[in-house]
Amino acid sequence: MDAISKKNTAEEWMKVNPLAGRESQMKDLYDHTKEALWWSYQVMSVWGIAGVGKSYLVRKLFCERILMKRSIHQKYGWVDVSHPFNLSDLSRSLFLSFHSESLHACEPSYYDNMGSKNPIVQCREILKQYKCLVVLDGLKCTKEWDLIQAELVSGSHAKTLFIIITNEQKIAKHCRDDKGEFVFNVKGLEPEAAFHLFEQISMKNALLSSLSHGEIAEVRELTSKCGGLPKVIVEIASSLASKTVGWMEHARSINKKFMQELETNRELNKLDGLFDWMNAYFRNCPDFLKPCIFYLSIFPQDHIIRRRRLIRRWIAEGYSRNNHDKSAEENGEKHFSDLQDLSIIQQPTSLALGNTRTVLCQVNGFFREYIISQRMEENLVFELDGSCVLTTQRTGRHLVISKSWRRDRIVFESIDFSRLRSLTVFGMWKSFFISENMKLLRVLDLEDVSGVKYEDLKKIVKHLRRLKFLSLRRCQDICHLPSALGHLRQLQSLDVRGTSILNLRKNVTKLQKLQYIRAGMTNLAEDHHVGVQVPLGIGKLTALHTLGVVNISVSGTAVLEELKKLTQLHKLGVSGINMSNCNKFFCAISDLALMESLSLRLDRDSQRCLEDQTLPLDSLRSLKLYGLGGKLPGWSNQLSRLAKLDLEMAALMKHDIVFLGKLQELCILRLRVKHLQDGELNFCVITNGIEDDSYKKIKILDIGCSLSVPVTFGSKTMKTLELLKVDCSSTSPLQFSGLENLSELKEVLIKCPSDESLKEHLQSLLSKHENKPVVNQDRCS
Repeated sequence: MDAISKKNTAEEWMKVNPLAGRESQMKDLYDHTKEALWWSYQVMSVWGIAGVGKSYLVRKLFCERILMKRSIHQKYGWVDVSHPFNLSDLSRSLFLSFHSESLHACEPSYYDNMGSKNPIVQCREILKQYKCLVVLDGLKCTKEWDLIQAELVSGSHAKTLFIIITNEQKIAKHCRDDKGEFVFNVKGLEPEAAFHLFEQISMKNALLSSLSHGEIAEVRELTSKCGGLPKVIVEIASSLASKTVGWMEHARSINKKFMQELETNRELNKLDGLFDWMNAYFRNCPDFLKPCIFYLSIFPQDHIIRRRRLIRRWIAEGYSRNNHDKSAEENGEKHFSDLQDLSIIQQPTSLALGNTRTVLCQVNGFFREYIISQRMEENLVFELDGSCVLTTQRTGRHLVISKSWRRDRIVFESIDFSRLRSLTVFGMWKSFFISENMKLLRVLDLEDVSGVKYEDLKKIVKHLRRLKFLSLRRCQDICHLPSALGHLRQLQSLDVRGTSILNLRKNVTKLQKLQYIRAGMTNLAEDHHVGVQVPLGIGKLTALHTLGVVNISVSGTAVLEELKKLTQLHKLGVSGINMSNCNKFFCAISDLALMESLSLRLDRDSQRCLEDQTLPLDSLRSLKLYGLGGKLPGWSNQLSRLAKLDLEMAALMKHDIVFLGKLQELCILRLRVKHLQDGELNFCVITNGIEDDSYKKIKILDIGCSLSVPVTFGSKTMKTLELLKVDCSSTSPLQFSGLENLSELKEVLIKCPSDESLKEHLQSLLSKHENKPVVNQDRCS
């Protein structure tokens, strides 16, 4: 009776709760559960921030297991953990759930059947006798788990599986059995899925078709602020759905005062619990992380942020420091990782790929709105946007000038700069943005700003002597750095990449505290970065951690002797490598034992100069080789730790494909080739007529070819590939086969002259793929 009734209830729940944009994550959860059962784990944890939809996904899984014709489980129980926690109450609820007709509710009649028996003992007997699937939703601390583990999990049937749902990663990792932790992280909805859910609920009468492009953009902005959290999306959309008139005005009002509306609008009172959780979440964050969190509100909504930019800024601000066992850089990396674990920052959709290192990130939209609502109370960040007016409140530690601000000099000069530590500009530069009153400024970030001139730099160097971080990245009008640059004796980070600067002057060698130099302009005709000439004396900058791109052909071989002195280098980029200097270069870097990332670009007439060279480094995690001929250097023994490889070659041979497929730690592979042996790119490694497992850890594959060639994936290759990027210059697109073998594929990004025809070709091939990978055009490569 119980089983049949429970199946009916599960069937009904499935009908009225369809998946909304979560097919891929549901499949991942289902596969994760199958793996747990296969390896006989008894405990699996599912975690994610409040409102992200953990319970919904697990409920879907729970119902699917109940409805399976040949399920291994005999009994099913679901308990929402009550607080304050009481093990007897939990056990009573679990016992009743085992016997209930509903999914987890309890019929009062069953209380009488329990008699005076101890509910803990009764549950223990069931768990020992039957193969059970048990869901415990809402665990809040590790002590609760320790009691459950000792009294219920221990001694239960070997095929019983406990699924623990919690908001915190720390608790999820603590809930384990003897085999160890088995954790699944639920992430927020992707932007399109979030918008589609919002549209489904709030625009029931085909309202979307009546909105202008500007209004649709506003709705998308509102949806983005929900941070991919279904709970927030559904509440706001449901509130709007009840508006028969003035729908857009209500949506605009919520968007303009987002957090205030959510906290005070009684139509949204179901979110009260979410705010309680959010306040506690931030209150319990370690004190050393809180400045890093508030700092994130500097960046605009949905802005893509480079990891390195953020960490170097934290170091300059003093948020990440050296301590007795770690450098400021290592601590900054740890802070970044902590914010990822807290789901405050996340990888952009197409890059959120497991354990590959995050290069780019975004601030979660909902967290960002919460941070902004708090930051003025802390008097930390203030922003000039739109048409700001004169006010006495314009003071703080961090000033942001947004693209939308109308550049009013009178308003700007009314600001109190006495406490200002950072200035970040987006959009157009104006020369009055630099004031002699900014004496304490440590960070000046002008990345992607237009209109910066050499005269502005002279003013910057004159007035901002305490700068620790200066970024002019992609300020293309800048051709030279001022001769007085050497006066910035506190400078730690100098980023002039993407400018028109071709040489660094001698004065840069006076900057003894420099840890980070990024330079080199982009050659648009050939689509690659050109290195800069560096001066003799660069070896004095012994604190350098990152240096590139250095053109050693124009800098001269004497500079190679200087490189030997930079023993703290972790990342080095070099261009201008040729037959006459390559031996001296490899000799120069042979003692740089900390090197993890190396980028080499060969001169045009020196395609073969690496073929007989020995790589003197064995700790590399990232390697980029540009300008190779038709043969890879024989460095197999030195590349055992390599996680990222970027190759640009004239030709790629079959034996090279075999070699690449055997790199055990390789996660990211980028290939750009002009010609292929036999005119095909076949990712298939055959030994004695049998296909081998190959490219075992690859998660991102980025391929580009100047010719239209067939691309084939074998049945045992790239079993972990999640993102495929395709870039081809030929008007005839690449032809793919074997895509069905890529079992974990989630997305294909294409950038080709014939985007639409290739997109249709790929969509046709992937139509029957189990994952339903999406095919998108790559607009930001």
